[in-house]
Amino acid sequence: MHDTLTSWGHDAKMIDTTRVRAMGVAHHKRKNDALDAEAAARAVDQGRIPEAHILSPARRALRAQLSVRGALVETRAQYVTTIRGLGRAAGVLLPTCTTENFVNKVRESSLDDATSTLIAPLLAVLVGVEEELTKVERTLSEMAMREPITKLLATAPGVGLIVASTFVSVIDEAKRFRNAQAVGAYLGLVPSELTTGGPEKRRLGSITKQGNTYARKMLVQAAWLILRSRDMDDPIRQWGDRIAKTRGKRIAAIAIARKLAGVLWAMWRDGTAYDPVGQAKASAKGTRREARSKNANAEALERSAKKLQRNRCIERRSSAGFASWASWGA
Repeated sequence: MHDTLTSWGHDAKMIDTTRVRAMGVAHHKRKNDALDAEAAARAVDQGRIPEAHILSPARRALRAQLSVRGALVETRAQYVTTIRGLGRAAGVLLPTCTTENFVNKVRESSLDDATSTLIAPLLAVLVGVEEELTKVERTLSEMAMREPITKLLATAPGVGLIVASTFVSVIDEAKRFRNAQAVGAYLGLVPSELTTGGPEKRRLGSITKQGNTYARKMLVQAAWLILRSRDMDDPIRQWGDRIAKTRGKRIAAIAIARKLAGVLWAMWRDGTAYDPVGQAKASAKGTRREARSKNANAEALERSAKKLQRNRCIERRSSAGFASWASWGA
């Protein structure tokens, strides 16, 4: 619709629909198309609501192919789970294997004739889904190889052409983000916050999960690959291991996904391949900053404790003096 209106000579604008309440929509329990259009027009005119980014045609085509692939992968996973459940009900535990080899493993298993006949339609559909998925992934690989930035991002650990393509299709332009924190927030990988009062009362919760769900899921999968990889020398892996030891692997995976999003954005912004040495220096800098922050917090707590102790001493002396004065007066 945006392209059509623009081709007619109009100045079409796309607004962020997640902030419609800020426009005054449905106030006083009145909502219809005319009121919504007026509220949106006034909000845009007054600058009270941000405009949404319009993806370029190439990125839209890439995202469409990724959507098809995502649907096929989900369908394949659902069929595999159903077939495994039917086999388990028949007393046969199908072996663990890759999804590409699942059909062959099922045909080689010791399922009885009744169960084999039962799952035959599912296997037929699964074979067709696998063939279509191969075609779509081949198309995606061709599209990714035509994008220099996709090949560049694929040099990062845990990131292949699919993850890199997903990131590119969602971010579209690296320069529209001011820093890595903004990228993490855009993908819903930053903690939610409910803070009232000063910074000392800051309350953080789980990640916001705003933005593109598929991109966030792919980054988290890449983070798990990094955590489970055998490359112990990679600085991102080492950084994630330190978090996993103190806060658990799930939180470490989310933290790595957020860091990976920032790393990919910086690689795209600077046009550079993944540099483990640079990441190690950045991690060391962050570790030193964290240590300085902890030392500062410890010193502040120590000062606070001394101040509290001093106040208590003053209160005790004041109380003793008041008691003496009271007894003298009596």
